[in-house]
Amino acid sequence: MSERTIENVACTVCACICDDLKVTVRDGVITAAEHACCLAEPWYLSPWTSTAPSVQLRGHEATFQQGIQAAAAILRDARAPLIFGLSKSSTEGQRAAVALADKLGATIDTTASEGHAPSILALQQVGESTCSLGEIRNRADLVIYWGADPVKSHPRHMERYSMDAPGMLTPNGRADRTLVVVDSAPSKTAEGADWFLKIDPGSDFDVLWTLRALLKGVEPNPGQAVGAPLKELKRLAQMMKQCRCGVIFFGYGVAQHPMGHRNVEALLRLVIDLNQFTRFHARRLRNVGDVSGADSVLCWQTGYPFSVNLARGYPRYNPDEYSAGDVLENKEADALVLVGTARVDSFSPAAQDHLRSIPTIVLDGINSKIPLQPTVLFTTATYGIHIPGTAYRMDEIPIRLRPLIDTNLPSDGDVLRAIQAAL
Repeated sequence: MSERTIENVACTVCACICDDLKVTVRDGVITAAEHACCLAEPWYLSPWTSTAPSVQLRGHEATFQQGIQAAAAILRDARAPLIFGLSKSSTEGQRAAVALADKLGATIDTTASEGHAPSILALQQVGESTCSLGEIRNRADLVIYWGADPVKSHPRHMERYSMDAPGMLTPNGRADRTLVVVDSAPSKTAEGADWFLKIDPGSDFDVLWTLRALLKGVEPNPGQAVGAPLKELKRLAQMMKQCRCGVIFFGYGVAQHPMGHRNVEALLRLVIDLNQFTRFHARRLRNVGDVSGADSVLCWQTGYPFSVNLARGYPRYNPDEYSAGDVLENKEADALVLVGTARVDSFSPAAQDHLRSIPTIVLDGINSKIPLQPTVLFTTATYGIHIPGTAYRMDEIPIRLRPLIDTNLPSDGDVLRAIQAAL
């Protein structure tokens, strides 16, 4: 029996990419994951070997080369292929996906289009006063979670980056910081906050613009609805002006509205205004492991972060037209490559119906729940479990991933490059 312990392991279950895990491997099986959160521990302790075929062609076992040739034939015949996913991949696989899209003249999109796309559109319009999570840990004495519940979605976020950890200017950790939660309903995070500011549902835009006005000494007209008691908004505005360093972490509660990009734009403008009085930052709480990496790779390869069409031989960007959900709903794709199946279940019913009517090539890991019956399925190695790689934390800091157990499975980059070669 052989046993070994690997320290400083980086976890990709969420976009925190906590890199302080201590993992024990016994006879090729992960038996313990110290410091893992309630989301990560069951993921690490799940079986990472499988007796199922690593390549399946229409539900039947196939060889690797048969799978590659079948995938290449599908893409060779396609006039409007779509590549989607990438958030559970690594820089290597993401670069291979962009290269394949370029070769095919395909549309390529990341899971951001089903998540924080409104936030990305907003920061493209007005900019973002941002920083690394390390700076927040070392400097921030006021932390605001707006439309987010990290206790559930990012269990170690407050422990490692925002509240509990001692920093250079916050040596006493939690005692040196004030935690404010702004939301339309109580949450687990609000239970431990110094102050929970309850706002009316759907009133984020009104609240944010009222705060901007209060910073400039302008008060709303008496009786005007502003989404929350004016007295409490004045208190929050004063608190933000007087802190030494503040940050607003915002989640889907702000972005996922019909005009979510306007909500985020108002929040980013508020933070810009606050920098006239003090140091203040804004950060998105990204959910899926390496979605920030997918955005970053697409940016440096095409100039755009998601929803990119390469059909004309150069990149075109239009989230309303080239997002995977819209392309499928409008029946504009005749073949689909899924590099990971995260967020597929968030497509509209019409998009999912079309998805099931076209040939699909799926690359995903052992423990993934595939929400469809693909034409070609490649079971691929998992970065940070079987093979090394690079993942980008939610603040765009690259973190190296280390292999823990051996595998004969190919990486998604290997599969995508083989498909491109077969074309």
